[in-house]
Amino acid sequence: MLSSTKLLSVGTFDFKLNHLLVIGVLILSFSISFLLRSQPADFGFELNEFDPFFNYRATQYIVDNGISDYFEWRDNLSWYPFGRDVSKTSQVILHLTAASTYWIFGGGMNLYDFTILFPVIFASLSVILIFALVRVIGGTTAGLFASILFSVSIPLLIRSPIGWFKSEPLGIFFSLLAVYSLLSGINSQNKKIAILKLVSAGIFTTFSLSAWGGNQFFIIPIGIFFLTLPFLRTDHKFIVWTIPLYTVTTIIVSLGFERVSSNFIFGLGGVSLIVPALFLISCVFIQNKSSKNKTRNGLLLLLALLIIAPTILLINSDSQFLPLPSHRYLNALNPFLTTTNPLVDSVSEHATTTLKQSFLFHSVLMIFSGIGIWLLIKNLQIKNSSFIKNDMLSFSLILGFVGVYVSSTFVRLEVFASIGIIILASLGLTFLVREFFQNDYHSKKPLSKILQIPFVIGIIILLTVPMVYPINSTPSSVSSMPPTIMNGGTSFHLATNDWLDALDWIKENTPKDAVIASWWDYGYWISTMGERASLADNSTIHTHIIENIAKMLLNSPDIAWYNLNEMQADYVLIFVSGEKLNIDTPESYYILSGGGDESKKQWFMKIAGYDLSKYLEADGISGTDYFWNETLLGKMTPFSLLGYVNPNNPNQQSSTLVSGMIGIYKKDIKFPADGDEPLRLVYASSSFTEEKVGPMLGIFIYEVNKDFKPLS
Repeated sequence: MLSSTKLLSVGTFDFKLNHLLVIGVLILSFSISFLLRSQPADFGFELNEFDPFFNYRATQYIVDNGISDYFEWRDNLSWYPFGRDVSKTSQVILHLTAASTYWIFGGGMNLYDFTILFPVIFASLSVILIFALVRVIGGTTAGLFASILFSVSIPLLIRSPIGWFKSEPLGIFFSLLAVYSLLSGINSQNKKIAILKLVSAGIFTTFSLSAWGGNQFFIIPIGIFFLTLPFLRTDHKFIVWTIPLYTVTTIIVSLGFERVSSNFIFGLGGVSLIVPALFLISCVFIQNKSSKNKTRNGLLLLLALLIIAPTILLINSDSQFLPLPSHRYLNALNPFLTTTNPLVDSVSEHATTTLKQSFLFHSVLMIFSGIGIWLLIKNLQIKNSSFIKNDMLSFSLILGFVGVYVSSTFVRLEVFASIGIIILASLGLTFLVREFFQNDYHSKKPLSKILQIPFVIGIIILLTVPMVYPINSTPSSVSSMPPTIMNGGTSFHLATNDWLDALDWIKENTPKDAVIASWWDYGYWISTMGERASLADNSTIHTHIIENIAKMLLNSPDIAWYNLNEMQADYVLIFVSGEKLNIDTPESYYILSGGGDESKKQWFMKIAGYDLSKYLEADGISGTDYFWNETLLGKMTPFSLLGYVNPNNPNQQSSTLVSGMIGIYKKDIKFPADGDEPLRLVYASSSFTEEKVGPMLGIFIYEVNKDFKPLS
């Protein structure tokens, strides 16, 4: 047979042809993953999104000043004038890992370039970890399927392209490593190896939590899994010390990280791990002391826990003797909270996953995971089957169901559903392959070879279709997006230097102690690339400041001037996205819509707690006369509304909004550089000044006129 063909021997190890196949598939999976995730570099070799810029600056601080100084660092460019305690409020292990690997592997590479490559490397290495994890659960074949599916998973691709130097790539890497170490540890026959793996699992679990707080959702399936072990394993003497060892290690190591210890150990996350571990010990003790009805007594204890736990959580909702996680974590556990916090809801990655998106993300894997669940449960009825053990099947099902549940609230959390579905789909595919190419467990006869060829063709077609259809929603097309700083996070599929030039202007043309006010999206860019203090950034440490900025932008110019001075701001930056129409007229005409502040203004109003009807027309998007003429944001936007037009029939026009029509705007700078208004326009990006037909990314920087004399 193929697997028995020996190629060479190294000591007592025989390197066989099947080992070469495994290596080949893993190299293929790594290469596919790396190439797909590297596509954004075609638009520009830059960091992607917002958070990576702060993470880069934090890593640079470690490289320049050392690890000890990092833990004492208070960043004065963030949340001016309060600053930010970085080690207490950041993904510490992400910064430490990046700095450490840069010292080892960076060579003469620029740190900025190194952090751009960092996420794609760790995301691609994760295909090896998912292989190892699923191999422990269901064997080598299942592991190989998982590595290939992981490399092309759209939710995972979206959250780990090149330049995505933020939480998920490293967090998922450490999570997979932790779960692999845990499962292989409790399956080990050697106590010394088991101890080593379980201690490693606890360390990597803490690392994963420090790299990404969202990994607390990995604790949920692990905790539920612990609840099932007394009923699925007979080696109670083994699990009664291995599970506490892992739990205690996780808790002890967590004490070394301020953010993890405060948000995890003494919160619901830690309880979700500690309580199941205590239950396991208690259940094993009760079962060992019971002369009969051992399983029943254990189930009664579990029932009591399931009654007591919700009761405690209900009491805790009022007294909060257990610290509650932030709103977005509670939101994932309770989908009914989705619309109760506009600040959380305003973030695009916190959007609720639609049914269409779920089918796009997982497509045929849903089919294979469903088949896998059915066949695997059916397989449990067959004695002497060594394909998958009951406890490993239990963990796979728990991870799959919990992943799908928590991901139903936020698009960002689809990575958890993806991992769970990949594992179940890999097990389902493996079971089908065994059924068609190995002996049938019932008849002990191989299935007809006539069915084998159509089976292989059918599997290949089903797995290939999502790679090419729908045309604009394949893994290749979805991952081929420009870095956010190249298109401002707009819907335009292009790359410009508008933002980079604007941030460079800030660095070169404003005083070093200048303070920049802007919507919180752009805070990290301003502090990292512009090297100036910002009032707010993406960390949402001081949400009241974000609310104050929203109110300031919607207040009258005179009142807003007072607000800006109270916040000690020297400059105000806004971003307006639109498109210059290809019309042969002396004057330029624009459509304002694409993802700038003009598209976010409704969120400003919700976060400020203002009545939207005062500022927006009936369509919920177009600004009213009051917005354009009476608010600071409306006056800062250097455009004026001319009227509305039917995009399908340009001759159909209206001075007031009519359903189906869009607004047409012309340039109108209300706060010129030489004026006596509250603000003075000191910078406008090139795509606004050059007036090229097509997309326009307008970054406008206003200086606060300290000599302005408000009328009121």
